[in-house]
Amino acid sequence: MAVRGSTIAGIGRGIPPRVLTNKELERMVDTSDEWIQTRTGIRERRIAAPEVAASDLACEAAAEALADAGVLADDLDLIVVGTATPDMLFPATACLVQDRLGARRAGAFDASAACSSWAYGVAVGHAAIASGRAETVMVIGTEVLSRITDWSDRATSVLFGDAAAAVILRPCKSGEGFLAFHLGSDGAGAPLIELPAGGSRRPPGHETVAARMHYLKMNGREVYKFAVRAIPRAIERVVEEAGLTVADVDCFVPHQANVRIIEAAAERLGQPMERFFVNADRYGNTSSASVPVALYEAVEQGRIRPGSLVVFVAFGAGLTWGAGAIRWTDDSALARRWGSGTP
Repeated sequence: MAVRGSTIAGIGRGIPPRVLTNKELERMVDTSDEWIQTRTGIRERRIAAPEVAASDLACEAAAEALADAGVLADDLDLIVVGTATPDMLFPATACLVQDRLGARRAGAFDASAACSSWAYGVAVGHAAIASGRAETVMVIGTEVLSRITDWSDRATSVLFGDAAAAVILRPCKSGEGFLAFHLGSDGAGAPLIELPAGGSRRPPGHETVAARMHYLKMNGREVYKFAVRAIPRAIERVVEEAGLTVADVDCFVPHQANVRIIEAAAERLGQPMERFFVNADRYGNTSSASVPVALYEAVEQGRIRPGSLVVFVAFGAGLTWGAGAIRWTDDSALARRWGSGTP
């Protein structure tokens, strides 16, 4: 079967209305707005209401993406949900989304690669279309990280937020749309970012709850050093696989973990920050939702237009990383929503 291309035909997001500012965090934990901004570049983040789960934000993003692509839920062949904060261990959050959308024809599963989950999911969705196994694929990144954040931990509580974003993938000519992917992992770094309890290794119990082992734990210093190396390497690898160079890229859309990480990665690549899209200051680290939310806003603000070469890159627990290169097509969400003019 001949290989064909795939492209992003629609995009949507689900953003909680509640904003948690650094000033509010000053009253919750021993920190300050100046300390947070100096070290992370984050000013505020979004927090989901207590009754809102990952599937709720995912469905909000999915509905907008379907409308943007001009397709129906029944047109979907596959739904992939990337998340580190599923509604429950099983069934998959993707199955809950499939039911709520009424996507009766779609297969559905979750991708679990922490902050890299959406990038992994897109690579899988592209492969399904390229092989002819699917015509229309939805890939969602959705997180409610506030549920696994230890709000007494000064080092991690300032970093994370809640959000979701979804894309619709459709076929296109080979050589258009997605040009290359690069996925990688290094399990030796697993202890650097983890949720220690709740699985088969340390099942939930009074001791794990008392030890606060159901909250995210991170070695920030080592993760920073990993990320500063991983982002440039993944970008260089994916543009090389696409037969291009870093200088050819019009817009870099990196994982929004920390503005300082992005700045350091840009310096290593010898590229100006103006070519990197950044919204971490307003959302913090939203894990698997981070890259697609940033992609949505880059399109919305006219940073990405038909013909733009875009490279996205993510990294996360595992350790994992993933990058993709896409030539934004005239069939994409950009052309329908904002055309070639100013949004």
